[in-house]
Amino acid sequence: MLPKFLIADNSQELPEKVFIVHTKEPRYIVESDIEDFNTDQKIYWLDKPITDNSVISQLLKEAEQFFDTELDSQDELFDETFNKN
Repeated sequence: MLPKFLIADNSQELPEKVFIVHTKEPRYIVESDIEDFNTDQKIYWLDKPITDNSVISQLLKEAEQFFDTELDSQDELFDETFNKN
């Protein structure tokens, strides 16, 4: 079973971008600036495109929350792994 969200990148060609993949319906990929999720966003729909702006806004909010939480978790894991005394 796939997780609801995945983080992807293409650092060779787009080092300033990050991609958040939503694996549940509606499936989509959000491309955004790696430093600021709300900058330069583009949605790639894998299923039928959503046209309701309030639904799109909610989907983007969920993707951003996932990304922020995942980055925080990675920071904590890094700190635990490399800052042991």
